[in-house]
Amino acid sequence: MRAKVQLQVTIRAMQNHQLELLAPARDADIGIEAIQHGADAVYIGGPSFGARSSADNSVAEIARLVKHAHRFNARIFTTLNTILRDDELEAARKLVWQFYDAGVDALIIQDMGLLELDLPPIQLHASTQTDIRTPEKARFLQDVGLSQLVLARELTLEQIKTIRAETSAILEFFIHGALCVAYSGQCYISHAHTGRSANRGDCSQACRLPYQVADSKGRIVAHDKHVLSLKDNNQSENLTALIDAGIRSFKIEGRYKDMGYVKNITAHYRKLLDDILQQRPELARASSGECSFSFTPDPDLNFNRGSTDYFVQGRKLDIGAFDSPKNPGLPIGHVVKVTPDWVEIETEAALHNGDGLCYYDLQKELVGLAINTAEPVARNRWRVQPKDPLAELKDLRAGVEINRNRDMSWQRTLDKKSSERRIGIWLNLDETNNGMALTLTDEDGHSARAEVAIAKEVAKDAGRAEASLRENLTKLGATIFQPIDISLNLSQFWFVPASSVNALRREAVEKLEAARRSAFERLPRASAISANYPEDSLSYLGNVFNSRARDFYARHGVKLIAAAYESHEEEGEVSLMITKHCVRYSLSLCPKQTIGVTGVHGTVRAEPLSLINGSEKLTLRFDCKACEMHVVGKIKRAVVNQRVQEAKTLPLKFYRTRQ
Repeated sequence: MRAKVQLQVTIRAMQNHQLELLAPARDADIGIEAIQHGADAVYIGGPSFGARSSADNSVAEIARLVKHAHRFNARIFTTLNTILRDDELEAARKLVWQFYDAGVDALIIQDMGLLELDLPPIQLHASTQTDIRTPEKARFLQDVGLSQLVLARELTLEQIKTIRAETSAILEFFIHGALCVAYSGQCYISHAHTGRSANRGDCSQACRLPYQVADSKGRIVAHDKHVLSLKDNNQSENLTALIDAGIRSFKIEGRYKDMGYVKNITAHYRKLLDDILQQRPELARASSGECSFSFTPDPDLNFNRGSTDYFVQGRKLDIGAFDSPKNPGLPIGHVVKVTPDWVEIETEAALHNGDGLCYYDLQKELVGLAINTAEPVARNRWRVQPKDPLAELKDLRAGVEINRNRDMSWQRTLDKKSSERRIGIWLNLDETNNGMALTLTDEDGHSARAEVAIAKEVAKDAGRAEASLRENLTKLGATIFQPIDISLNLSQFWFVPASSVNALRREAVEKLEAARRSAFERLPRASAISANYPEDSLSYLGNVFNSRARDFYARHGVKLIAAAYESHEEEGEVSLMITKHCVRYSLSLCPKQTIGVTGVHGTVRAEPLSLINGSEKLTLRFDCKACEMHVVGKIKRAVVNQRVQEAKTLPLKFYRTRQ
């Protein structure tokens, strides 16, 4: 046992020198393109229990993705990160075995009940839903057998360093994409209001709605603002700092995102990380091969709500996308003239049919203007015919600033083949007694040798013979390899038919791929050691939804275990969301900023505040010691019970028993 633990420590130490770029995939085709654009690992949902209700994939499709990824020593992580009912545990267990048989490298989980089941020796990673914010929580999850931990997005560099100092597991961190305003796993608004559970992969995204913000006297502090909607995460400027803090897996959000997003964002971070690796020889890539791109990656050209690095460098005021949860795009010019049929825009950018434009109306709401046709009418002037009637485009007039949030030219570029990934090899051609032998050695140290018998006939033109040999040996375009160097170890240049050289090269390449497959090693499952949970009680915030999860926590020293919120045992008002984002701070009402602020109807009292959307009303309470905000409300039992009953009539997915 001691030797096994020591082996795990050694493996973790080796992995802690590797930087892993972890990309999302809605389906296998997107996952393959993520690999082609530089991902060291891809995470993808299976046919069920994957926390993204509209991003399911068959086991066969995941196996196809695994096969491609492993050619580059890249890894595939499958998500099984919902909380599970008791009647789902057996189906989940069978599904895990199918993932293992398909070659999946790791399973991303939230529900600790899975650790009580008969699982294969597949590596386990902690989902973002496990809400890892403290060294104690991180160390516990490491000790019970999870090898990789995705830390809460809200952490600062100093907090990450503290966790790193007390753990040896691989630390993962979100570096790009949409931000959940709540601590992951700590949001129940969707379930309380609609019966759709975020912890079960079916969030209704109440955080993107507009709200009136009112004080305790009913006075309006903010009118129709998306005060729970955040800008998108972008850690491009913080990668070196995150590496130094201890992060080794850099995760891109986006299992709902399209192919263009995954290609562009993966390529963007691949280039940034490769630049760092050039400067840091003590670090290494977590997979093999180099990528070349036919485009210049630019994260601003994909859907985004503006960028923030969130709390990594400390609390900031400008993290919210309060005016709109939509994509505002990039400024390109302004309106010059509006007629009943067309709009004239002054811009230095080339416009295209199908482009998406937008602008803010007088109420600062984002209005879309999709182009039907666009034609230049003068230098830097374009005449645009919108797809929608101009009369429906509110407040569109001369002088209005125009943004572009969809560039069809850019989109068409990413619709085509846009990257190649190649593994470098050395080629050595040697003479044998009855012919020639080609030895290929790749950048990972794998070798393969092939031989061909030929009649040795001195070439009439040595220079031409050498050039022909080099040309035919380096015809690797249909493979995953590219030449680093070629050595021709010949006593003299012989005439060698091109067909013989090509056959020799193809055989050597096939053998090298086979050698790489044979050498590929699965990630080891970490052994659990004796550990107690950091606390002796769990509220509904612990998300314990089945008997096996209850058994797990009881076995690890928890005395009082409440049921998950989805069990409907919580009466009255409770915290439906806990977040580090503070509406009071964002509206300059924080006591640390001011004692009172004059609002629309006079001096505003700081607490409590209310969020109002139609008939929905939520209360905001503030924990200043923890610097956190709680969104408080209660369950709509009639709505939720009806949805639960409807869900129970749906057929439960069963999976074949592993043979």
